[in-house]
Amino acid sequence: MRRHLLPTLLCLISILFAAPAAALQLAPFKDRLFTYPQTLETRDNGAYRVIDYRELRDINQRDAVPERQVKGRYVSTDIRRLQQDLAADTKAGSVRHFAVGRPARPRIITVYLHGQGGNRHQGVNDFTFGGNFNRIKNLMGRNGGLYLSPDVSDFGDKGAAEVAALVSHYAARSPEAPVFLACGSMGGALCWRLARDPALAPRLGGLLLLGSMWDDHFMGSEAFRRRVPLFIAHGSRDTVFPVERQETFYRAISSAAPGYPLRFVRFETGSHGTPIRMTDWRETLNWMLSVRR
Repeated sequence: MRRHLLPTLLCLISILFAAPAAALQLAPFKDRLFTYPQTLETRDNGAYRVIDYRELRDINQRDAVPERQVKGRYVSTDIRRLQQDLAADTKAGSVRHFAVGRPARPRIITVYLHGQGGNRHQGVNDFTFGGNFNRIKNLMGRNGGLYLSPDVSDFGDKGAAEVAALVSHYAARSPEAPVFLACGSMGGALCWRLARDPALAPRLGGLLLLGSMWDDHFMGSEAFRRRVPLFIAHGSRDTVFPVERQETFYRAISSAAPGYPLRFVRFETGSHGTPIRMTDWRETLNWMLSVRR
């Protein structure tokens, strides 16, 4: 009788121990307001999507003051009570950053890396970019996570070292928490450098390239070897980084590594900053959480 019970008990134990990882999904926050507009085209079983973006609707009708202040229903500023402007002493020096959410033992960590001319304040501005930074702050704060928006000295080795040290500073308190790097524009140079970091790559839950650049050497990186999920969002009228070049990069990965956890969202008629405004944080992070190893 006991011999018959043993397989059942082992099965139950395995389910219980597997449950925490499988259960990690972000709860909704203003999903109806931030879901993508109409999908115009899909390819690759939904991995590649073309989204209908319209400036008159997605900026002028969404913002009280276009590109400066979103309408109030898109934000909840209560999250500011969990926001701190800090300086972390790390082996790469002092790193100024905003931390929003749970600094000790977070369940998930999301880091936004700004582009040229930006700073740590950009990633915590509640009212610009259609309220999308306010949404990621709330998604992290309401789900036991941590959101970081740091200053970086440059987009080379020094800046990458600062980000890696900052991540290590917080991840050491919660080594099981997956780390997601969201890189806007030139911040992508840091994403690609960090993808090659053998110490950081095992912590990564995903890379998000928002109106950013490509990296022809990514497929030789530690992050690629570990199948870290990759999300690319781009405006079709981006004059800084041409969408055609980013799509070529997407196809190269798809062809060389079928089944790699990869998504591409093209915002039709969108410009350089459109992906920061329009990316659905919850959909993207929940997808990454569901496919990560």
